[in-house]
Amino acid sequence: MIGTKRVRLRPVAQGAAVTQLELFFDLVLVFALTKVTDLAADDTSAVNMLRALLVLAVMWWVWIAYSWLGNVVRADEGLARVAMFAAMGAAFIAALTIPEAFQDLPGGWSGPLVFAIAYLVARLVHLTMFWLASAQDRQLRAQVIRWGLGSITVGTALLVVAATTSGAAQIWLWIAAIAGDMVWTLLSGEGWRVNSAKHFSERYGLIVIVALGESIVSIGIGVAALPISWPIAVGSLLGLAISGLLWWAYFDVAALSVEHALAAATGDRQIKIARNCYTYWHFPMIAGVIALSLGLKKVLYYVGDSSHHTLSDALYGIPLFALYGGVVLYLIGLVGFKAYATGEVTVSRVVVIVLLAASTPLAAALPALASLAILCGVLVLLIVWETIRFAQPRDQIRHAENHHS
Repeated sequence: MIGTKRVRLRPVAQGAAVTQLELFFDLVLVFALTKVTDLAADDTSAVNMLRALLVLAVMWWVWIAYSWLGNVVRADEGLARVAMFAAMGAAFIAALTIPEAFQDLPGGWSGPLVFAIAYLVARLVHLTMFWLASAQDRQLRAQVIRWGLGSITVGTALLVVAATTSGAAQIWLWIAAIAGDMVWTLLSGEGWRVNSAKHFSERYGLIVIVALGESIVSIGIGVAALPISWPIAVGSLLGLAISGLLWWAYFDVAALSVEHALAAATGDRQIKIARNCYTYWHFPMIAGVIALSLGLKKVLYYVGDSSHHTLSDALYGIPLFALYGGVVLYLIGLVGFKAYATGEVTVSRVVVIVLLAASTPLAAALPALASLAILCGVLVLLIVWETIRFAQPRDQIRHAENHHS
């Protein structure tokens, strides 16, 4: 038990799994990801794409904060349970305010200010809980103080200031707030704790599923008001296949390899794997899936809305780059995720990254459905190649317990 009986924080045991309350907490991020996709889809200009990315980064930073907290103290016990619900409330208000996080809508409260204050509350609750959790751990307490001083003063304060500005100054303040927070977290030390490698890897695996779920939801939203037809059916199945292939690329071997490396590591090395592989390398994966969601939404609208588009119409501009670039960004994150923990660079994935990046301009000359089919086909070839080419090491990683028994 951590602290006094009145506080009642129960430490996470080695080998512990994700709690049901943490899964409930994730529902707020599910909603936030939907709002980010909607924000990007409403205006596909470069400036608005940047705004959507910045909002996503802030919501991601809220989520990762509680992923670390939930690995130190059980989220569903004592005061931690109350804190999780309080953080959910703050994060939910922030998610509700995403459409006006940069530009206040007429009437009501100031949207940018509400977003910034809600974010501040979520961060302060997190910092308070870590302060209590570190009461009998001098190294963790020193880490919390060192991290909290820079994180709160830089990350959250700049967002509050940004709420009072507009235009380029506002965007630069957002960039400074997010970049400052991420850099400070990287430089503030390795005095954190990973009590359960299983819990940590499972936590991030579940959030990848949440993001991939958003890509599937975007397919449905894109054709919600359109009558079912063969282009919609084919396009929807291709989109679902792409999401499934990305799931395969993460969970089949990569996630297990990094989980094993995290569990085997000790001291600073374990903290660095947890922070760099999960907190940092997972962000481009999540951002990539949200970009893919935008691309899928636009493709399905193109192929299904016969009153404005024909099947020969090409997807072009930012929606096309979101479609292909989203997968590229996801694979980049996945390669970095595995490489940092294991020292192994998956060459086949690097080849696919280069191929998709180079072929994106060419895809602009093809019908939208054809571009989607080619993207799906490339991913199918990647997964089939890896499954056959690396059959033996794949089997060893996936059935490690059987091999050791």
